[in-house]
Amino acid sequence: MDRPLVAVVLAGGTGTRLYPASRSDRPKQFLDFGGDQSLLADTVARAAFADEVYVLTRPAFADDVREHAPSAGVLTEPEPKDTGPALVYAAHRIREQVGDCVLCCLPSDHHVSGAFATTMETAAAAAVETGGLVTVGVEPTRAATGYGYVNPGERRNGYFTVDQFVEKPDSATAENYVEEGFYWNAGIFAWTPNALLSAARQTPLEPLVDALDAGRPEQGFDAVDPVSIDYAVLERTGRAYLVPAQFEWDDLGSWDAFERVLDADPEGNVVVGDGLLADSEDCVVATDGHVSAVGVSDLVIASYGDRTLVVPKADAQRVRDVVARLRDDDRF
Repeated sequence: MDRPLVAVVLAGGTGTRLYPASRSDRPKQFLDFGGDQSLLADTVARAAFADEVYVLTRPAFADDVREHAPSAGVLTEPEPKDTGPALVYAAHRIREQVGDCVLCCLPSDHHVSGAFATTMETAAAAAVETGGLVTVGVEPTRAATGYGYVNPGERRNGYFTVDQFVEKPDSATAENYVEEGFYWNAGIFAWTPNALLSAARQTPLEPLVDALDAGRPEQGFDAVDPVSIDYAVLERTGRAYLVPAQFEWDDLGSWDAFERVLDADPEGNVVVGDGLLADSEDCVVATDGHVSAVGVSDLVIASYGDRTLVVPKADAQRVRDVVARLRDDDRF
C-alpha cells in the first residue's frame, strides 16, 4: 500500500451493560475480566498490523489510556457524542498529523481470535480501491437481536457492495436475516480520512466538519447531536462496502457474552474471579471479591466493590435500565 495504515481505537465509552464492573470512572475497556491485560491493551496489541496506532477517548480517561496503551498516540474529543462525531473528529485530526492515509477504526472492547490483521489489510485495500467506506461484516452464528445487520450486494475483489444497513431487529426478523445471508455489522471500519469527511458533509455532521476545517472543534461538537456513524453516514451513503471477517468475533457488550467466549464448568457455569456455585447451572458469575450461589440457574451475578447485580441471563441487556436510574441519581 502506498500510504500509511493507521489504526484508531475508540475508547471513550463507559460500558453500561457491564455494570457494576464497569462504572463511570472505571469503564470496561480498562478491565481485564480475568485475562492477562485489559481489553484496551488487547485491542492495541491486535492493531500491530498498522503503521501507527491512535486511541480516541474523552479527556478524563486520557491518563488511563496512556497507562494501558503506552505505545499509542492519544486523541481526546471535546465531548462524547457517540461514534459519528468521534470518528469524524479522529479522521480530521489524524489527517492533520499523518496526512494521506487509510484509517482502520476499531472498538476497544471486542473479543477477537483468528486472522484479524489479514481482514483489516483487505478492508484497507478495498477502501483505497473504491474510495468508499468499508465495514467488516461477521457471519452470524445465531439470530442475535442486539446487533445491526448488513445485506451484501455484488461480490467484487475481496469485498461486496452494500445493499442495505438494517438496525437491531426483533427475533423473527433476525432469523430471516441469517437465513438470507446478511452479516452482523461489527462496528469495525476502514476508509481514508478524505472519504469519510466528504461523506459526512452530506449528513447532519456537516457542521462539525466545517468547524474542524475552521479550527473550532468545540464549536463543531456543540453544533451536532449524539449519533452513531451508522445512522449518520453509512446508512446514507451510496459508497459503502463490506469485507467479510476472517476471524471469530464477539461484542463483549453484556454479561451473557462471557458464556460465549470463556470455558464453562460441567454444569454450564462461567466464573470470572472467585466464585463458588453449588447445585447451580448455566450462570455467569463475575467478581473482584468472592461470590457463592446455591440452587440457582440462568442468572448473571456480578459483584464489584460495593455493588452487586443479579439479573436473569435472558435479560442481561436490561442492565442499562438500572444504569439509567443510577445516572439520574448521580450514582453510576
